[in-house]
Amino acid sequence: MNRLTWIKDTDPPDWFPPAELALNEPAGLLAAGGDLSPKRLLAGYRRGIFPWYSLDQPILWWSPDPRAVLFPQDLKVSRSFAKNIRNKGFTVTVNQDFLAVIGSCADPNLRTTGTWITSEMQTAYLTLYELGYAYSVETWLEGKLVGGLYGVRIGRVFFGESMFSRAKDASKIALRALCTGILGAEISLIDCQMATPHLLSLGVRTISRKEFLKLLALFLGNQ
Repeated sequence: MNRLTWIKDTDPPDWFPPAELALNEPAGLLAAGGDLSPKRLLAGYRRGIFPWYSLDQPILWWSPDPRAVLFPQDLKVSRSFAKNIRNKGFTVTVNQDFLAVIGSCADPNLRTTGTWITSEMQTAYLTLYELGYAYSVETWLEGKLVGGLYGVRIGRVFFGESMFSRAKDASKIALRALCTGILGAEISLIDCQMATPHLLSLGVRTISRKEFLKLLALFLGNQ
């Protein structure tokens, strides 16, 4: 297994330094290198750490402060959104086409700013899916996949990775289904990693890294 390089030290640790020691600039960068094995990915998520990097970079590990989170009961549903749900005939499923969802999330035609979901990342999360940790939520319209999201569930926490939409509100419909219990198990916290205006409009809030780690300790349990 490749070694990690802790960005504040020349002596790399076996797994991860404490999340609290991440840099302030760039915000939350903690370590570089290592690999995307299931063991390392799950160890990272349990510590509030996730990978995010570009093709020309080593694997970079982050733990931002503040952290963007969504408590399921806080999801905002506008009148137009609720009307779209009722009238358009969308259906929602879980894990019916994980490959198509992650592939769509990585589609550069749907992302004007490019994508960090490399082929290496897709392979890694497909392995987590096969092990029962990664989930996709799909939104369908007239038999076509028009939106969805994917992420990792451990205990009562869903670590959201990405979502996409090919029809109005399609990704939000998948998110609403996640908040209302489509996974069949209680989700108490959805990790959104970093805030954007779009996420904030849906009810996402920011909390300190310290508070986020406390919530992980509470909601992950002995998973």
